[in-house]
Amino acid sequence: MTTLKVKTNLRCGACVKSIKPLFDAEPGVTRWAADVSTPDKLLTVEGDGVSGARVGELLRQKGYEIVGDVPVDTPAKARDDTQPKTTYYPLVLILLYLLGAVGLAEVATGGFDGMRAMRHFMGGFFLAFSFFKLLDVPAFAQSYGSYDIIARWWLGYGYVYPFIELSLGAAYLANFQPVVTNVITLVVMGVGTVGVVQTLLARRKIRCACLGTVFNLPMSYVTLLEDVLMAGMAVMMLVLALGHG
Repeated sequence: MTTLKVKTNLRCGACVKSIKPLFDAEPGVTRWAADVSTPDKLLTVEGDGVSGARVGELLRQKGYEIVGDVPVDTPAKARDDTQPKTTYYPLVLILLYLLGAVGLAEVATGGFDGMRAMRHFMGGFFLAFSFFKLLDVPAFAQSYGSYDIIARWWLGYGYVYPFIELSLGAAYLANFQPVVTNVITLVVMGVGTVGVVQTLLARRKIRCACLGTVFNLPMSYVTLLEDVLMAGMAVMMLVLALGHG
C-alpha cells in the first residue's frame, strides 16, 4: 500500500467534486481525500502502485495540477492514527458546558421541564457552534464545501450557514415561532446528515467543519450522531409544539 500526499491548486468543494469521478474510478486507488481548507490544498491518495505521475495526470484532466510534494513518514502517520481520540476534546467540552448550563437553568426555575430544557440546549448548541464558524467564515465555507451536498455546488451556502445557525440559536432561546424554527432545523440538519453519510460511506478522511476551522476535528460517526441527535430533538419539539397548539 502506497500513500502519496501532494500540494495542489484545488480551490473549493466544487473542484474536489469535479475530480471525484476520476479518482473513484481509478483502479489503483483504494482511498483518497482532498482538504481545500488548508493553504497547501492537500490531496492524499492511497493504493497499490500509486504514483505522482498518475495523480498529476488525473488532475490535469480537470485543469488542476500538483504544485508540490509532501513527505510521508511512518511515525507521523502513526501519530495521526491516534489523532481522532484527542481532537474530539473540544466537542465533548462544549457539550458538557451546554448540559451543565441547561441543568443549572432548570434548577434555578425550581423544576424540570423537558421542552424548555431541549429548547435551551439547542439554542446554546447553535450559538456556540456558529461562534466558531464565524471566526473565519471563508475558511469554513471552503472546508464545508468539501462534503456538504449544497455547499459543494454553491459555495455561498457555506458563507450563509453560520448565520443560519446563529439565527436558529437566537430563535430557540427566545422561543420564537417554535414550529417554524423546528421545521427549519429539521431541514438544515437533515441536509447536513446526507453529506456526512456520503463522506463516511466513501471513507474519506477529511476535517469536520462543525467547529469551523479552529480545531482539527475529524469527520466520523460522532459527527453523524451529532446531526441525527439535533434533527431528532427538532422532531420531538415539533411534535410537542403541534400538540400544544
